[in-house]
Amino acid sequence: MRTLSRFRPDEFSIAMLATVTLSLLLPCRGPSALVFELLTAIAIALLFFLQGARLSRAAIVAGALHWRLHLVVFAATFVLFPMFGLALQPLAGTVLTPPLYLGLLFLCTLPSTVQASVAFTSIAGGNVAAALCSASASSIIGMFATPLLAALALNSHGGFSLNALRSVGLEMLLPFVAGHLLQPWIGIWVRQRRKVLGGVDRGSVLLVVYTVFSGATLSGIWHQLTLGPLLALFAVSGALLALMLAITALVARGLRFSREDEIAIMFCGSKKSLVTGIPMANVLFAGQALGLIILPLMVFHQIQLMACAALARHYAKASAPTFEPAALTRRAA
Repeated sequence: MRTLSRFRPDEFSIAMLATVTLSLLLPCRGPSALVFELLTAIAIALLFFLQGARLSRAAIVAGALHWRLHLVVFAATFVLFPMFGLALQPLAGTVLTPPLYLGLLFLCTLPSTVQASVAFTSIAGGNVAAALCSASASSIIGMFATPLLAALALNSHGGFSLNALRSVGLEMLLPFVAGHLLQPWIGIWVRQRRKVLGGVDRGSVLLVVYTVFSGATLSGIWHQLTLGPLLALFAVSGALLALMLAITALVARGLRFSREDEIAIMFCGSKKSLVTGIPMANVLFAGQALGLIILPLMVFHQIQLMACAALARHYAKASAPTFEPAALTRRAA
């Protein structure tokens, strides 16, 4: 039972699965669809506003101190990931359907996730402060880097328009900047209510998922997805995560980082943010088959949670102090 519990989905993943099921059985349509679209736009703006308000100026300054670690994480997140995504292009139209490959390529341009990176680094006994700064800085850089990388990587595949950059600025970047400018006045209040306001993060993602998958259900797009491409998506996502975990660990050791820094680099450099990715996809790919485009991100999210949870426990167990009976006997004597 303990072995099975390691692979049990978290509550958020279960809520996402329930939301997808609801969108398949009771999709929003007509006037209700317009209401949900408005609520989605408000939720996305509120999400990025709160993200800006949570990040203190001190965190930004601290993030620059451990620059070698951050450079490795940023290179993994915004250079290696997109390169591997482009290298998977031969799978488009063969193993993966074009929308699934488009979503996989978009996944590779996203920033790291803050909450999971910090949590797993803490469990594994890594450098939590560096992980927090690096993942937070990755989210900030992703506000600019992801749209630009998406423009470069996806434009040739017909999945992105440069006009979407304006939507990113208005619907995401502007609320983020506004929240950060107000941070000196509301930052403490926001951080003290992290658990309550954390529901806004997850609620906004669930709202976007319901709206997007409702549209996919009504358009009949799920009939285009067969079992073969879906299994291939799981296999490719798992292989991509394993590859990035191995590369970040080997690079950290090759550059002679400490064990604590290696853990932070590995967990921050291999993650992708679902909370940032789904709302951003909703803006960048408006009017397209969003259900299939965000599916790779949802699959990768669940795989990274299960795999990294097991890996963090392995690191924690390896670093736990051991007590030899003989040594204890000598001390007692």
